[in-house]
Amino acid sequence: MTEGIRINKFLSEAGVCSRREADRQITAGMVTIDGVRAEIGSRVFPGQNVLFKGKAVQKEKEKILLAVHKPLGIVCTAEKREKDNIVDFVQYPKRIYPVGRLDKDSSGLIFMTNQGDIVNKMMRAQNMHEREYIVTVNKPLTDPFLRGLMGGVPLVELGVTTRTCHVEKLGKRKFRIILTQGYNRQIRRMCEYFGYRVEALKRVRILNVRLGDLAPGAYRPVMGKEYETLLRMIAHSRNTSVMESGQN
Repeated sequence: MTEGIRINKFLSEAGVCSRREADRQITAGMVTIDGVRAEIGSRVFPGQNVLFKGKAVQKEKEKILLAVHKPLGIVCTAEKREKDNIVDFVQYPKRIYPVGRLDKDSSGLIFMTNQGDIVNKMMRAQNMHEREYIVTVNKPLTDPFLRGLMGGVPLVELGVTTRTCHVEKLGKRKFRIILTQGYNRQIRRMCEYFGYRVEALKRVRILNVRLGDLAPGAYRPVMGKEYETLLRMIAHSRNTSVMESGQN
């Protein structure tokens, strides 16, 4: 007899939202199974009817992964109450949701997908997957500042110290930074620790996928060799719940 599938995984694999967001929606009473309000840990069995916010949920057979150039002002959420949410902005014809976050004042590459396992494997910090950013700050760079960023920075508000990372000077006030973590507003907090303010922040790479010349607001499918390489890179990654927001 089948053991069914946990409701948060069912919603994630159906392209509704991430498992973490599914747990929030379940707690808020937005999910039912055969007319009964779902609970954290509820299981879905073949033939059962799942409703999310009153609409039937069916698993999407097509595996979708998009590289999106998020412009400034767009919020990386599927929450419809947010008027500038990225799902409405992209207007993709099938149900997808963002992988992690870029804050409203940042731009650049973000993935959107209907594949829950990919989300958790790519965003979980323990998996050490690289994200590359180009950052412009409000005053000239100094060697102590750059060395400080590379060596690990205490984020007092979050009670953590960042991992060592690669930093490369690109101009008088511009640098490249490659992280394997995604704490809330991490780069901005790191810079603030040394008395700098971020004026522009763009994510240009996640793992092997680069933003390239993709225009702000545009998207493209991740496919072919690029997609196959990405899958190989995350093949042995853990896919348990995401603990960090991936926001910068």
